[in-house]
Amino acid sequence: MGKSELTTLSTQRLLLRPWKEQDFEPFASLNADPKVMEYFPKALTREESDNLASKLMKDIESRGWGLWAASVPQVTDFIGFVGLNPVPFEVPFTPAVEIGWRVAYEYWGKGYATEAAKAALHFAFETLQLDEVVSFTALENKRSMRVMEKIGLKHNSEDDFYHPNLPENHRLCRHVLYRISRTDWEGDRV
Repeated sequence: MGKSELTTLSTQRLLLRPWKEQDFEPFASLNADPKVMEYFPKALTREESDNLASKLMKDIESRGWGLWAASVPQVTDFIGFVGLNPVPFEVPFTPAVEIGWRVAYEYWGKGYATEAAKAALHFAFETLQLDEVVSFTALENKRSMRVMEKIGLKHNSEDDFYHPNLPENHRLCRHVLYRISRTDWEGDRV
């Protein structure tokens, strides 16, 4: 997919779209919120957040897909991101494509992450023809695990791992891995 083929996904309530400069400010607020960043090593500075947004924007421009900016039309233009991303480190289950999300606290509990993630999974299997999609989070992050389960991903504790970008004694180092194959996804849809 080239730049002219940037993907936008729609759900009943949401729009997953390429990033724009206007997203950077609300994204920085989201990344500075200790509630949103509880299961990350630290909140992000404005510069770190802008660098991440620029990277996510460029990823979509180069691949046509990625971690899309999420909008709720008639409510707000930006609530965070949801989408797909190649896992950027080496562990036993890589290479792999992960499904992930980060949503502003004020939009939690409305089912937005689940709804958008289902659309991203559909894109992963129908359009990209991936064989499998994974998701992972810190062992303590029960909210994200519930979203993973709601969209059909399954957990096997034998797949859990230590995140290679964190020291082994870090409170967030131990991660759970959830996954779904295209065959299981197709079977769930029947």
